[in-house]
Amino acid sequence: MPSEEREESRLLTPATADLLGAAELEVIGRLANSSNGTFLVRCQAPGEAEGSGMLAVYKPAAGERPLWDFPADSLHRREVAAFELSRWLGWDLVPTTVERPDGPLGAGSVQAFVDHDPDEHYFTLQDAHRPFFMRLAFFDMLANNADRKGGHCLLDGSGRVWAIDHGLTFHVEPKLRTVLWDYAGSRLPAAERRAAHRLAGALDEASDIRARLSELISGEELRALRERASALSQPGIYPAPGSAWSFPWPVV
Repeated sequence: MPSEEREESRLLTPATADLLGAAELEVIGRLANSSNGTFLVRCQAPGEAEGSGMLAVYKPAAGERPLWDFPADSLHRREVAAFELSRWLGWDLVPTTVERPDGPLGAGSVQAFVDHDPDEHYFTLQDAHRPFFMRLAFFDMLANNADRKGGHCLLDGSGRVWAIDHGLTFHVEPKLRTVLWDYAGSRLPAAERRAAHRLAGALDEASDIRARLSELISGEELRALRERASALSQPGIYPAPGSAWSFPWPVV
C-alpha cells in the first residue's frame, strides 16, 4: 500500500522520538475544537536556534474531560499505546507519540505534529486512499477505537495520510464507533489477518510489545486486545454499524 512504498517519514524516525521525549516544550497555544485540553507546542533541543524546534501536539492528563466509561487520567497513555501498536505492526499509521511525565501542565502525551491540509479528511480522501483506510479500519477494530471521526485523518504535504486522536481506545468492552463503515461486508485482508495472528502470539509471550503496552493499558485491556487480535486473525468480513451509536458525532 502507499504508506509502505515511501521512505520513512521524519515523523517516525528515532531522532523524532528522542526529541519529543526529551526536548523542552514551549506552549504556543491551545488547539480549538478539542473536547480535551490539547496544545500546540514547540520541542526545542539544546543548542537549536530559538523558534526552530519541531512542532508537536501535547495532551496533558490534567486536561482530560472525565468520562464514565474510561478510567481517569488514562487517555494520554492510550494515545501512546495506539502509536506503539501501529509501529510494532509495521503499519505506521500514527505519528510518533511519546509519554512525558514533565510537560508544562504535567504528565501527558506528545505527538509529532502533522503539517496538513485542513480541508482534507476521510470523506474527501477515501476514494484515493482506499487501501490505507481499509487498513485503518482493521487497526481500529484491533484497538477498539470508540471515536474515529473523519477529521482524525490528515493529509500531509507529501500526499501521505495519518491517523490521529486515539484517546478512546483499548477498552475491554466492544466500543467501536467510527465513520469507516464503507468497507462493511468486504473480506478482511489476508495481510492484516496475518499481522493480527502475529500480534496475538506476541501478546502470549514475554515480547517487547507486551511489555510496552503493559506500561500503558491495564492487564484486562491487554487481554482483551489479545482476544480481538485472535478473532481478527480468522477469515471474516468487516462489520456493519449496529445502531446510530456506531457513528461518532460530529462525523468530521
